[in-house]
Amino acid sequence: MDKKEFRKGVQAAIAALPESYLEESNTGIRAAFLAMPEYKQAKTIFAYISEKREPDTVGIIEQALADGKIVALPISLDGGIMEPRAIQSLDELVIGRYNIPAPTEAAPLVADEAIDLIIVPAVTFNDRGYRLGRGGGYYDRFLSRSDAFSVGLGRDRLIQEVPLEAHDQCVACLVTESGAKRFR
Repeated sequence: MDKKEFRKGVQAAIAALPESYLEESNTGIRAAFLAMPEYKQAKTIFAYISEKREPDTVGIIEQALADGKIVALPISLDGGIMEPRAIQSLDELVIGRYNIPAPTEAAPLVADEAIDLIIVPAVTFNDRGYRLGRGGGYYDRFLSRSDAFSVGLGRDRLIQEVPLEAHDQCVACLVTESGAKRFR
């Protein structure tokens, strides 16, 4: 199955989701994520800024900052590489590569080994924690070198089988509005 064509089909399904469902699922996802022991124990979280109709990460990031956690967001570099950079506020972000809000290059670099928990974006996930990403391979590369606990945020209505390739990385846990499902 071609990932590009599959991605287009999932994006069409996402576009058709009612706003009321998006709001309801965002509330459930946030509550389930913040209740996880892995979140509560984490000192440093590597997150991303959600876009459009993705599960909302802004509320999670704001709560993590309020809870005194170190929050790092990615700066995307050439060659499909990401650097985690610490922020103290979402007000610090600038428009980065791919028009995604990102920290400035002056933000402190966070060592990979300092990260306790990674929130991983996806277009969708399957029920085993494999994801269909945006196609750049950034997170597969990052996850392959990280020992941090990885969490995908997904919506129940979109969980489905996804095309896989040898380099695709599985998350340790998938959080939907129904709760957290651990895979390892």
